[in-house]
Amino acid sequence: MSKAYDLDPITLEIIFNGLRSITDETFIALTKSSYSTNIKERRDHSTAICDIEGQLIVQAENSLPIHLASMCGLMENLLAKYKLEDIEDGDLFVANDPHVAGGTHLPDINLAMPVFTDGKLTAFVCNIAHHADVGGMAPGSMAGGMSEIYQEGLRIPVVKLFRRGELQEDLFELLLLNVRIPEERRGDYYAQIASCRLGRRRLLEAYKTYSVDTINAAFQDIVSRTEQRMREAVASIPDGTYTFEDVMDDDGLGTVDIPIKVKIDVAGDRVKFDFNGTSPQVAGNINVTLNATQAAVAYCLKALLDPEIPNNQGVLEVCEIECPSGTLLNCAPPAPVAARANTSQRIIDVVIGALADALPDAVVGAANGANTTAVFSGVDPATGKDYLYLETLGGGFGGRNDRDGKDGVQVHITNTSNLPVEVIEMEYPLRVLSYGLVEDSGGAGTYRGGMGLRREITPVGHDCIFNGAGERFRHAPWGVFGGADGGRGRFLHTHPNASEEQLEIKPSGIVLKEGAKILVETPGSGGYGAPDQRSEADIETDRRSGKFSDAYLKRHYGN
Repeated sequence: MSKAYDLDPITLEIIFNGLRSITDETFIALTKSSYSTNIKERRDHSTAICDIEGQLIVQAENSLPIHLASMCGLMENLLAKYKLEDIEDGDLFVANDPHVAGGTHLPDINLAMPVFTDGKLTAFVCNIAHHADVGGMAPGSMAGGMSEIYQEGLRIPVVKLFRRGELQEDLFELLLLNVRIPEERRGDYYAQIASCRLGRRRLLEAYKTYSVDTINAAFQDIVSRTEQRMREAVASIPDGTYTFEDVMDDDGLGTVDIPIKVKIDVAGDRVKFDFNGTSPQVAGNINVTLNATQAAVAYCLKALLDPEIPNNQGVLEVCEIECPSGTLLNCAPPAPVAARANTSQRIIDVVIGALADALPDAVVGAANGANTTAVFSGVDPATGKDYLYLETLGGGFGGRNDRDGKDGVQVHITNTSNLPVEVIEMEYPLRVLSYGLVEDSGGAGTYRGGMGLRREITPVGHDCIFNGAGERFRHAPWGVFGGADGGRGRFLHTHPNASEEQLEIKPSGIVLKEGAKILVETPGSGGYGAPDQRSEADIETDRRSGKFSDAYLKRHYGN
């Protein structure tokens, strides 16, 4: 356990909230100054403060849980590569590679800026943002069909993008040359740089109010009390061994029903997650690095035991994980990892499934289990310039012990928004023909699961390319304690002659002719509790909502 410095609780709380304010402000600054819709509209980014040992101290409130371990991974590799005396005021580090730089997939670009006070390194301000494209064989750098990380895009080790305040123009030129839509990428990089500079300025202001020693002592106390609080929460789980397993649909390259297994051993305030028996790493890009597995497990503990606990190093310290190298959840290079979020979601499902009997009031039915990816790219006929629209769409969130699941939302480790129709049609030469919920996709139960999304898109005045990646398209999200399964997802290609073609789960390079349409339906989620225990009032609400057919209501509730 980290050493505690025993600041008085009032001072500690004031400093902690001040640091949270800094990360929240830098998060908003990054949102408002970015160019791409994936960042400025969907908010697929995070900001944080780390100490000089690389511990993550504070993460912005709206940050993504999956980014927790990415930032820690960046700092671990940064400090392994650079001695503290080689880090100078005005430096700015950039990295993204999962295998050598602590990232989880290439589109997530990490930045870290050191903060110096009176010539002494005192902290780092960091951010991470999902760029809509980082090169590679497929627009959006996220499609299925990629079999090694070299195909997924530009790999960036931990390097200095700025040295003593000077942009390394040749390096920046190299980064932009290897991506599609370089003007948009430049704008997103600049937004991240500005966010780091703002965080540095605000932290220096804090050091003027409180001494460096006081704030650094607060860093340690924040981590220490988080770890202590997390261990106390773990102690509330009945001692024992809990197991569960589930499967991924496929890897996009022919391997199907890929198992993920967990055994959880709880003894007092210690918990161990053993993933032995999980599949070896696969050819397709659904593998994850160990830090992504760690982030998923940390999220589960927080969500199930103490949702109000802050995201920092203290949560990670509690997670003891055994996961052999070369497996799906601890892959070795050159394994591809672009769609790692789908696998991370399934890790969460299996942990929730394992702990269901131990924590019945905290668990939920399996959520949509996917970040259903849709990428449209081509040349805008109005401007003659390339465009690229990337989105990962939400779906159903599982039924809970006292209420229905949410419809059409991002779940668990992703905390992003669904892109509004107006933004899609203003930014890209695309038209959204329909947008709504998928009928009957919420699993029945005492409390039903949330529903999947349905979005149909057509190119306007041109042909374009569609790439996608789905999960829970083959295996439905399951319910708990008698709750029914939720609906599965699908991609449907309607050709200009009105003929329909159901696409693979992870389609790549699909040519859409003008007049063609892509229908994306995301998975729903599982219900909680036996359907025959659902109240008559809730069944009547379902009937009046228009979300469920009469056949569905009769099949599950008998009326």
